[in-house]
Amino acid sequence: MICFHNDYSEGCHESILRRLQQTNLEQTPGYGEDAYCAMAAEKIRTLCKQPDLAVHFLVGGTQTNLTVIDAALRPHQGVISAASGHIHVHETGAVEATGHKVLAVPSNDGKITARQVEQVVLEQRHSGAAEHMVQPKMVYISHPTELGTLYSLAELEAVSATCKQYGLSLFLDGARLGYGLESEGADVTLADLARLCDVFYIGGTKVGALFGEAVVISNPAINEDFRYLIKQHGGMLAKGRLLGLQFDALFTDDLYFKLGRHAIVLAEQIRNTLSQLHIPLLVDNPTNQIFPIMSDAALAELGKSFTFTEQERVDETHRAVRLCTSWATTQENVDKLCEDICRIYKNLEN
Repeated sequence: MICFHNDYSEGCHESILRRLQQTNLEQTPGYGEDAYCAMAAEKIRTLCKQPDLAVHFLVGGTQTNLTVIDAALRPHQGVISAASGHIHVHETGAVEATGHKVLAVPSNDGKITARQVEQVVLEQRHSGAAEHMVQPKMVYISHPTELGTLYSLAELEAVSATCKQYGLSLFLDGARLGYGLESEGADVTLADLARLCDVFYIGGTKVGALFGEAVVISNPAINEDFRYLIKQHGGMLAKGRLLGLQFDALFTDDLYFKLGRHAIVLAEQIRNTLSQLHIPLLVDNPTNQIFPIMSDAALAELGKSFTFTEQERVDETHRAVRLCTSWATTQENVDKLCEDICRIYKNLEN
């Protein structure tokens, strides 16, 4: 069985595994206070073009999201998110468990607009009972989104400006950031994120690392006592050097960007095959997530050799599924997938 159902099926890039082995018996300080974490943080600051950014390393995305949001909000405050946002749908109420409501807004493409943010804020402030309602104080977006779509620089600047206008912090979930940065037509850079967001994170788990996310904070208020909250939420890894070392490797010789680009090139080959067969997409996007709408019969046949993620039923005989490429996807497996899709549709036509 060949897996296309996510972008974290494999372990880690060989250069990371090699460095983990080479440094295995080194003795270093714990809890992220080692030289490897310091080197990785400095490389990230350089790429972001801001020497005073705070950089912290956590293990996984859900842990990162709830820790960041808890650090930014007081108990009566909530976070605005697209209804499809990871914190709203796929984190088992982790943010709510910290005492902060997720204020979900509708979205067809996984993104939220500056106008939607403004509407949520004004509805609460002008309700006549503002202190009886959860106060919006943060905006959560992801790039790429759960549907693989990207914010343009203009869209991101508009959301950031609205947040500043109304006193909200902007938090960008970058679990798949490497694929977003390297997608065709993408015009957002790490430096843009550091400039426009109060906090964002660089995903490693889904982009070549064994595990790990790098939190980048430009707002000093969020960074205050942040390590206390990392510890309180179980995120302070005793062997913290394992995180720093991985990100130091990812940001050596542009490896992180090369891995992101690899997945994008292969995803585009799959899209081209789908287009040639006139197979529609649930959502069009340029990233490593692909959402074809296929017949139940075709998916049953495809499922004999490949795994994919169920997305939603479109009609009585068709479903949308998700195919993911990753840093580790091989050309051989993409060729096999494309060949099988072509064979299946040719047989169905006959």
